[in-house]
Amino acid sequence: MNLDRLQAGRFTSGDVEIAWYEAGNPDGFPILLIHGFASTAHVNWVFPGWFKTLDEAGFRVIALDNRGHGQSDKPHDPEAYHPEMMAADAAALLDSLDIGSAHVMGYSMGARISAFLAIARPDLVRSVVFGGLGLGMIEGVGDWDPIAAALLADSLDDVSDERGRMFRAFAEQTKSDRMALAACISTSRTLVRQDDLARLTMPALIGVGTRDDIAGSAEELAQLMLRARAVDIPNRDHMLAVGDKVFKAAALEFFNDVEAGSI
Repeated sequence: MNLDRLQAGRFTSGDVEIAWYEAGNPDGFPILLIHGFASTAHVNWVFPGWFKTLDEAGFRVIALDNRGHGQSDKPHDPEAYHPEMMAADAAALLDSLDIGSAHVMGYSMGARISAFLAIARPDLVRSVVFGGLGLGMIEGVGDWDPIAAALLADSLDDVSDERGRMFRAFAEQTKSDRMALAACISTSRTLVRQDDLARLTMPALIGVGTRDDIAGSAEELAQLMLRARAVDIPNRDHMLAVGDKVFKAAALEFFNDVEAGSI
């Protein structure tokens, strides 16, 4: 199977049509991958080699383009992007595929969505991996209004905010709908409640780059959870940690330990 460009399937969640992708061993244990803000399933998971890595490890690999991203519908109404709704999209995908339980891995915004999914539908989540988001999931990750402004600016040349420039350039690179992304970022940042996270009983892995100035501490988040471990992704910032070999190796070890019952 060509893992460079996967054919999209489609399903409807509420009134939004969602694109999704599948590869790997159809008889393997399923892993659902949820990408980050301004990214896509291909940019976060296919091109950095996650599909290939998980396929070679024998898993059934499933990913979706979040609403507002990739080949999914792109509402311009901020009310369409609350994380509870985006988590419901992921749950609806698993339900539509008759998957009763999956490992769930999200990166950045996808980690936040994964947390909301685990809280709302713990029955669906065998284990969870939070990449690129540590304690910031609970405490916040700073002021994102400049990113919304950067996305709506006439040109990248008009953007002076450093983080805004980074995300505007990324959105242009991924040929994203910037109006949809600006709507998304205005309402998708709901913080996860510490007591909700503390009640989760499934194993968790939290991976954050050591040069990531957005995510917050992986170790401090892990300490707030019942069955969590943290991994530092050496010398990687927020944009580059997702495809790192240390992160991949830690995730595979984690999944193996979950299946072995040692975490």
